[in-house]
Amino acid sequence: MGKPDKEAMKALRQQRKAYIDRAKQEIKKQRKLIKAIKGQIREEAKTVPRIAAATKLPSDQVLLFIAAMRKYGQVIEVDKDGDYFTYKLSAEA
Repeated sequence: MGKPDKEAMKALRQQRKAYIDRAKQEIKKQRKLIKAIKGQIREEAKTVPRIAAATKLPSDQVLLFIAAMRKYGQVIEVDKDGDYFTYKLSAEA
């Protein structure tokens, strides 16, 4: 990688700075939400509506994060509470 490549990358970063900054902010926000959700299910299994109420997040957003965390083995379904499954952090998380 020579000098022209470095200059081209520098110019590209500068040109896309707004997009990069927006992406960084979104990632930071997502990490904060995931941390809040994990904090709710660390000690006790809870349903999506209970997690949403405790974190003051919309249920559909909590469900989306729970589904992703479940897919990657961070969350497990424990029992059923009425019509809803309860979720808890897995041993891997």
